Amino acid sequence: MNHSGNVDQDDIARARNVLLASGRRTPREEVDAYRILAQVSPAAYLPRLAKALQRLSYDTSVGRRHPACLALCEEAVAAARAIDPTEPARSDVLYEALDSCQRVLYAQGRRSEGLAMRAEMVAVGRTQAKLTGASRVRGLSDWAAGLSEEGRFAEAADALTEWVGALLPHGSDSGSLAWSLLQWIGALDAAGRSGEALDAFAVLVDMEAAEAANDRGPMACHLYSLIGYAHMLDNCGRGEQATAVRQEALTLLTELATTGERRSWSGYQASFWAVLLPFFGADSERQAAAGELHLPSGATPLMWTPAVKQSYFDSRVTLRERVDSLALRAADDPDQHLAELVRLHRVLTVRSAVYWEQSHHSFAERARALFDEGVSLAHQLSLQDPADGPRALAEILIDRSTFHTAAREFGPALDDFRQALSHLGETSQHNGRKVTRPARPAE
Repeated sequence: MNHSGNVDQDDIARARNVLLASGRRTPREEVDAYRILAQVSPAAYLPRLAKALQRLSYDTSVGRRHPACLALCEEAVAAARAIDPTEPARSDVLYEALDSCQRVLYAQGRRSEGLAMRAEMVAVGRTQAKLTGASRVRGLSDWAAGLSEEGRFAEAADALTEWVGALLPHGSDSGSLAWSLLQWIGALDAAGRSGEALDAFAVLVDMEAAEAANDRGPMACHLYSLIGYAHMLDNCGRGEQATAVRQEALTLLTELATTGERRSWSGYQASFWAVLLPFFGADSERQAAAGELHLPSGATPLMWTPAVKQSYFDSRVTLRERVDSLALRAADDPDQHLAELVRLHRVLTVRSAVYWEQSHHSFAERARALFDEGVSLAHQLSLQDPADGPRALAEILIDRSTFHTAAREFGPALDDFRQALSHLGETSQHNGRKVTRPARPAE
């Protein structure tokens, strides 16, 4: 359709001159030109207008959003929606415009509108998948993360079940399968679907085992998955299976301490550890209070919205104050306060480690003192409370063992893990030999 009769011809000529002129044009000039020409030839210029508006909304040269970024992103979405539905490029242009807009909405605290944009992204993804015959629906993982932050765990788990189901036939070749499995496990666990979460964890463990065996993935990631799986088995009352899995982890960690990784990796295994760390540490702090935002368990910090990220990481200040205050009371009355001090310090350690891992290259040096301090406190608790203290000490030693592994300090990691097993009474079992995981009982 051509609407050139409704647009001033001089404006059309100037717009075309801007686009045809040699030399660099500014993003603002480009947007102004496309706004005019989109009225003349929508099919040709609406997609270009939508993309130009997105570029104008964020200045990559300075890494800063335009003061009117939300209005620009909303205009981009409107332009993309106006593209003829029969145009092949419409889905990609609309999806990208919605994605940019939802990010700005979340950044400005307009969460319900941001989540609605994510829902529309999934709808676009479904339309595109239907047209192309693809099994994967774009947008499901972001939609699930948004649902989890609002406490809508069952819906998040369903969305991720669909997403992972489309990825599994492609195996690790899909590229994002391991991260998607982590997110799926977190959503299933948060939704109270423990049997499904265990099954999903077993899939992750088996995949990481195969990757490590074929030198396609770090042994460390296999180790973290085993430790997380054992922790979840314990929580679900499957102690014998958890013991067998920890013995398998011991065998793997012994090899790491002896030979190191079989090949050099880029370092993403530390990020893998940081996602799993909250699984085997600080469970009591994972559920938000009524009306508060929830952490999308299993999702990388890159997927968290700004409000959730700020709330989670800013909480470290208050946690540090609570720990310091409780330490004074525990010194006077350990029977009354030491167990809570150990628990709360573990929460602080986990949140700080996750923050430093995703913020700093030198995360190991920043986090080391907290892990050491936590082990020292847990040793005190073990002596003060022989009934429950040794298990708490074992859990915190395992935390520090995984920290040492993430820092590529495999000898100290093995020492901590062996000590942990001794406090769990598991050192003599299987003599460190590789144990095949028992078959999971039917749910």
